[in-house]
Amino acid sequence: MSSVMQDGFGRQIDYLRMSVTDRCDFRCVYCMAKNMTFLPRQQVLTLEELQRLATLFVGLGVRKIRLTGGEPLIRPGIVGLCRNIAALPGLRELVMTSNGSQLGRMARPLAEAGVKRMNISLDSLDGQKFRAITRNGDLDQVLGGIEAARGAGFERIKLNCVVMKGRNFDEVLGLVQYAIEQKIDISFIEEMPLGEVGRSRGESFCSSDEVRALIASRHGLLDSTESSGGPARYVRLERHPDTRIGFISPNSHNFCASCNRIRMTVEGRLLLCLGQEDSLDLRGLLRRYPLDDQPLINAVQKALRGKPLRHDFNPEGAVQILRFMSVSGG
Repeated sequence: MSSVMQDGFGRQIDYLRMSVTDRCDFRCVYCMAKNMTFLPRQQVLTLEELQRLATLFVGLGVRKIRLTGGEPLIRPGIVGLCRNIAALPGLRELVMTSNGSQLGRMARPLAEAGVKRMNISLDSLDGQKFRAITRNGDLDQVLGGIEAARGAGFERIKLNCVVMKGRNFDEVLGLVQYAIEQKIDISFIEEMPLGEVGRSRGESFCSSDEVRALIASRHGLLDSTESSGGPARYVRLERHPDTRIGFISPNSHNFCASCNRIRMTVEGRLLLCLGQEDSLDLRGLLRRYPLDDQPLINAVQKALRGKPLRHDFNPEGAVQILRFMSVSGG
């Protein structure tokens, strides 16, 4: 196997975001429609297939795997899958993104299984507003999950907040203060125009520059060259060294030139770009060649040569990608 995966533009691919379920116990307004239809079971990769693909990609040069969903912690068998993937020789780190609802009972088992870092979605500190954004989430349950994660032994915890005007832009400073008090990081994310969610994305779009300016009105910010291996650009707070502020800006500050990522949906589509429909059907190859990885390896390396140069998100225009973020592997 090659130790390096490169696309046609010479970008090295060493980061795989792997969805383990399209289901979620929330229905966040930026991620899903209110009434969702989920994949039938036979179209979803089994735990054994997920493990096989993780092993294959680590063998090809992937050094970081992020497990996502939907909500990954509602997938039965998730802790065992984490333990198996974390043990793969050559993998630098296994990390996860969660909505936090199940972390009260699962944070410590996940850390013990080898999950090194945990990203937790938190879009509001107001209970009613939180429920409105998530449609059915319980803020106290998520805050309890964050507290459990802080005590579980993860190397780092980061909050993720999708900022939307008219919904939670007025909470940015409060969320920063919460992160400071918890001594954890927080990233502010521009809403991505994926899927028809029943409203115009442009109505609520808030750029990272606006968020940064608001934070700078209260805190001294120091630019940082630190990277977590993903698209976030970080700043440090002058008076609070334990907290980093990240900005993920797919619309206003395109980060495609340095893209090192591919995504795999839970039905086995290898997405070469979040903002394009180019993909490879890995499920079909898995089930056609149950004992031979070489056809999969050949197909992956061929597909990578066609990875698009960039996405073309336009939050003011019509939705370009009909697949929901929850299907893409949040």
